[in-house]
Amino acid sequence: MNDTPALPGGYEFCADTARVDVDRVHRWLSTDAYWAVGRPREKHEQAMAGSLNFGVYERTSGEQVAYARVVTDQALFAWLADVYVDPSVRGKGVGTAFVCRIRDHLKPYGLRRMLLATEDAHGVYEKAGFRPLDHPDRWMLHPLG
Repeated sequence: MNDTPALPGGYEFCADTARVDVDRVHRWLSTDAYWAVGRPREKHEQAMAGSLNFGVYERTSGEQVAYARVVTDQALFAWLADVYVDPSVRGKGVGTAFVCRIRDHLKPYGLRRMLLATEDAHGVYEKAGFRPLDHPDRWMLHPLG
């Protein structure tokens, strides 16, 4: 059984970093994403270089409408980060379908877990199989910056 919802008509998923519209994604994140506001372009490019990068694009125009990246060792662990869906396509199912496709793209690696942090999109991620941590008291953070 395939539990991956279809992307709405007219949109396609792509895992090719070369296709990412870096200017658009940096603008989205550095001006509109609460976790990345003010992020310098250089840091954004560094983050992309150390990650698997994904996008959703309009089929006819090729315009990018969503972005996410995954930091992973490609063996045991992955961190889903910088998930952003353009406001013009929110509420159409793009976000949930996008995250499910990323999850499916990672399956061949045999990872044990994929984590993320979100302030406001728990419902989107729950539809893709994410759930709260069983033991959040075991996790620790070191704010290096």
